[in-house]
Amino acid sequence: MNAPQSDVGNAPAEGLITDEAVAAARAMIGLHLRPEGPYLQDATADTLRNWCNGIGDLNPLYRDVGYASSTRYGSMIGHPMFPMAFGWLGRTRWGLPGVHGFYAGNDWELFRHVRPGDRITSIERVVGVEEKESKFSGRLVLQYVEASYFNQRGELVARALGTCTRHERKAARDTGKYKEIVLHEYTNEEHDRIDAMVLNEPKNIRGANVRYWEEVEVGEELPTIARGPLSLMDTMGFLVGCGRGHTHGVVLQAAAKHPGHFFRNPEAGGGVEYTGIGHHRESVAKEVGVPGTYDYGPQRSSWMCSLITNWMGDAGVIKRVRTEMRRFNIMGDTTFCKGKVIRKYVKNNTGLVDIEIAAENQRGEVTTPGIATVALPSRDVRLPAFLDGSAIDLELPVTR
Repeated sequence: MNAPQSDVGNAPAEGLITDEAVAAARAMIGLHLRPEGPYLQDATADTLRNWCNGIGDLNPLYRDVGYASSTRYGSMIGHPMFPMAFGWLGRTRWGLPGVHGFYAGNDWELFRHVRPGDRITSIERVVGVEEKESKFSGRLVLQYVEASYFNQRGELVARALGTCTRHERKAARDTGKYKEIVLHEYTNEEHDRIDAMVLNEPKNIRGANVRYWEEVEVGEELPTIARGPLSLMDTMGFLVGCGRGHTHGVVLQAAAKHPGHFFRNPEAGGGVEYTGIGHHRESVAKEVGVPGTYDYGPQRSSWMCSLITNWMGDAGVIKRVRTEMRRFNIMGDTTFCKGKVIRKYVKNNTGLVDIEIAAENQRGEVTTPGIATVALPSRDVRLPAFLDGSAIDLELPVTR
């Protein structure tokens, strides 16, 4: 039954992390959730390209029908993170009412490519709840969900572990951990350097030039990519790329069903907004202890994936990409995505490479550490050819 409109407050709810609330959240472990969305469920040339536009990916394999049709795949294939557009996993829509949540990262294992004509479905389940202490807000709760994505043939496309952190809004605000951070003022030289990196990125997309497993050296560094300075165009463009656009009556209906997730914002004349509007409104961001408007974690995770796909070439297959959001990426920040090969090995008759990845801002702070695993073709004829990662089992635990 829908709540009355008067239950939607004039500010984000100020819920508390109590023993009872944590116990109630733990009691949900094993439950299957109603998947968020779906937003982009059908893969077409347009939705696949639009996703790439939302993350700034220029690889023609994922956006150019003509180019992709001449590759080994015979058609365009989806960027590996495209299933995320079905609905961002790890969202804070279960347990701990009124307690603010932040996307804390995810760990994707990829099995099959998404192609035009595919229809994606998802099964999402609660797999873990953990308590910790933080300098940002004191007591916090980590929530883990696992999402399995399937195509219309019932084939597993991807499996992802999503993590979110829950913080009491007042505690985060009062602590003020990030209050000294201010908008970075770039010199003309800094702008020129960043622009050059972005505009020259296509030159470092490996494409049809096959990267063989034997050619890769441990310690080899990947060409760095830059995303920024972060602007409202970037965050709004990501929402468009994900197909996420709720307005007017659609928003009000959702607020009536879940009043704790929405509020009537005085800055909008009492118009109803989602509590996550801090990505776009500085005042709301500061109410939850963030120094300014900030990026979307799933977008940053996708940037890290593009770092890998640029490097590996069309013949490579990304099998795993894990990212952890450790610091906020606020408006005006630039993210430099970096990678280094740390291991080479053979598993399931496939040459694999592990890559340490990290996002670093213009202050030299690592905002997003992570790891990726890539399958590369081998010159060893005893190892079979492959088109995807379905034959590789990394034996990852459920929570990790």
